[in-house]
Amino acid sequence: MAEIICIIGNKGGTGKTTLSHTLSHGLTLLGRRAACVMTDEDREPLSPQGRRYVVADARSPVARNKVVEKLRDLKSWIGVLDGGANRTETDILLYQMSDVVLLPFRDSAEDLRTVMRDLDLLPKAWALPSQWPRNRFQLDAATRLIDTLPLEFRERILPPFFALSSSKLLLQERVPEDLPAQLNNSARAFAKQVLAIFEDPHDDVADALERAALASELNEQD
Repeated sequence: MAEIICIIGNKGGTGKTTLSHTLSHGLTLLGRRAACVMTDEDREPLSPQGRRYVVADARSPVARNKVVEKLRDLKSWIGVLDGGANRTETDILLYQMSDVVLLPFRDSAEDLRTVMRDLDLLPKAWALPSQWPRNRFQLDAATRLIDTLPLEFRERILPPFFALSSSKLLLQERVPEDLPAQLNNSARAFAKQVLAIFEDPHDDVADALERAALASELNEQD
């Protein structure tokens, strides 16, 4: 059976679609077969041309159920469900369909309030710092912001996905044949981080994520 990952959350502008395509791309770089599934009615599906992964249009509830059902029948595939903003009921349905749930948020007080609400509503979800700043002073400020969260929420925050301008290339209608090495390295490291959540069932999750974060740092230096 395929494994299903969803990237959801009520806050708009957190990078759900960018992360969905980056994750799907990264999974294929690790030798996994992946499908990026559009569920946001307010967005247009992207062309499959030039992509290493499958794209699927599941913007209606009927299409969404059919696509997920089809994926579940495929051995060794991973489906990445790209969510939308301000859709609590749909987020709950996607949460129930998925094996791993990611809630991206950016470094703002508003994003933090929203992700806390979503973490409380979806108890098995993980929060993902998205488009995280690389500048040392901005990074320090973002870290202090996270430190204001209650411990039960901080324990469910993954290592950040840092801001990467080249990730926009995956949202073009036609993806360039040769993508930058930094994008490929970041996508691969992100995929490893997500796989660590459910591919180490006998290990401590925190330890698996620590190893994935280290791999991400090493890849950033390539």
